[in-house]
Amino acid sequence: MKKFMNDPHQFVDEMIEGILAAHPDQLACVANDLRCLIKNGHKKKGKVGIATGGGSGHLPLFLGYIGDGLLDGCAVGGVFQSPSAEQMLEVTKAIDSGAGVLYIYGNYGGDIMNFDMAAEMAELEDIKVQQVVAGEDVASAPKGEEGKRRGVAGIFFVYKIAGAMADSLASLEEVKRVAQKVCANVRTMGVALTPCIVPEVGKPSFTIGENEMEIGMGIHGEPGIHRGPLLKADEIIDQIMKRILADLPYKKGDEVSVLVNGLGATPKEELYILYRKVQQILKKEGISVFNTYIGEFATSMEMAGASVSLLKLDDELKGLISKQANSPFFAQLQL
Repeated sequence: MKKFMNDPHQFVDEMIEGILAAHPDQLACVANDLRCLIKNGHKKKGKVGIATGGGSGHLPLFLGYIGDGLLDGCAVGGVFQSPSAEQMLEVTKAIDSGAGVLYIYGNYGGDIMNFDMAAEMAELEDIKVQQVVAGEDVASAPKGEEGKRRGVAGIFFVYKIAGAMADSLASLEEVKRVAQKVCANVRTMGVALTPCIVPEVGKPSFTIGENEMEIGMGIHGEPGIHRGPLLKADEIIDQIMKRILADLPYKKGDEVSVLVNGLGATPKEELYILYRKVQQILKKEGISVFNTYIGEFATSMEMAGASVSLLKLDDELKGLISKQANSPFFAQLQL
């Protein structure tokens, strides 16, 4: 294992220390806990607070989206481990401005359990909490069983749009409504080329052959739907887009936002090769592209691979996704 680190058991905390040192004007920790992070600065009275949380190892997910027009706070766990309910509660108390707090997080058992507990504890503190669980990975459960699907890179769209809605001082119910609307209209599928290494483990938790790929693998190394010889980029996208488009389904006349996400060790050059084919397929299907995001939005340590997410838009979602946003890891001017 070759990594730039000191003690593997201090990997997460030292990473957060570095992020806080680099962005002290944007981020702060609360409760004397490095893993309880919030947006630095004054709270906007009457604004719904938005919080997320999850395991480390996925930067810029999760804490990378704390910022203007995005999230207000995040609880961070160990690599691929859920944060505790107590950490989530501290974040909740710190970001509440009287309008309530919305939790947005991925569909994983540990996260669900701990966020549920945090919500119950927050209610005892007279903080109203609502929750939205994101799960859009079409490879992880068949159509008709969407509630079993993993949350992956498409959660970025939920953060972006819910964050814009909250900034307009919409009610907690309205922010939750639009977040659920995004969840219902986004689909993702990925492909992995290599495994990754959890620092405390020190070796890959699974293997992929030198000339193999796995379509549908999850961001923690969960099994995909097909492992086989490495195909050409266009052939990979053909397979991924066929499943994504059929699932919603997306159809002629739709307008979409596209996210092509690198999993940690994939150069942007290769992501643009993948997007080239995505755009060609959408054009052929009569689906127009409103905007694109290409880069690393939800990684898996140093895993080589990529995912494609499509968000079907309407006028409301187009207006919200166009809003300005700024965090240490993501910035967008008004579209």
